[in-house]
Amino acid sequence: MPFLYVVVCASGIAGDVGELITAAQERNWGVGVVATPLALGFIDSDAIVRQTGFPIRSAWRAPAEPRPLPPADAIAVAPATFNTINKWAAGISDTLALGILCEAYGLGIPTALLPYLNTAQAAHPAYRRSLDRLREMGVLFGAYEAHQPKADGGADCFRWEEALELLAPRVSGRP
Repeated sequence: MPFLYVVVCASGIAGDVGELITAAQERNWGVGVVATPLALGFIDSDAIVRQTGFPIRSAWRAPAEPRPLPPADAIAVAPATFNTINKWAAGISDTLALGILCEAYGLGIPTALLPYLNTAQAAHPAYRRSLDRLREMGVLFGAYEAHQPKADGGADCFRWEEALELLAPRVSGRP
């Protein structure tokens, strides 16, 4: 069974990440969640642990500690915030989530990105440069469009399963 890391960022829709987990499990993926430190305040950690059967990773482990998740066959970054996208593209590895994303490129792990940010953030030139850099790195992009600042953000239009659709052709034996 292939194993998917779901990297969750601090966003108003992060609490719905169970939708992606369910969709992945229905497609016979094993799933583990890696949350940015701030994302922990946006998700139901107990529910995710029950759903995946694995602890949520958010902090570095000591070298002697066992790895709590199997190696990733693919990674979905959903929802991906302005901050995480820009830091990842710049190679900044100051959280476990970013460290995993930065290493994924060198390890050749297929990675899908589902951005979730507002139009004011998307207008920033650093964001456009970051998307270009991530495209050059082979990151697969979802079709989400930025929402208006201070708006609900169109959470009902966020297609969690799009990450799986993007990754399936890149992971051997996926439907």
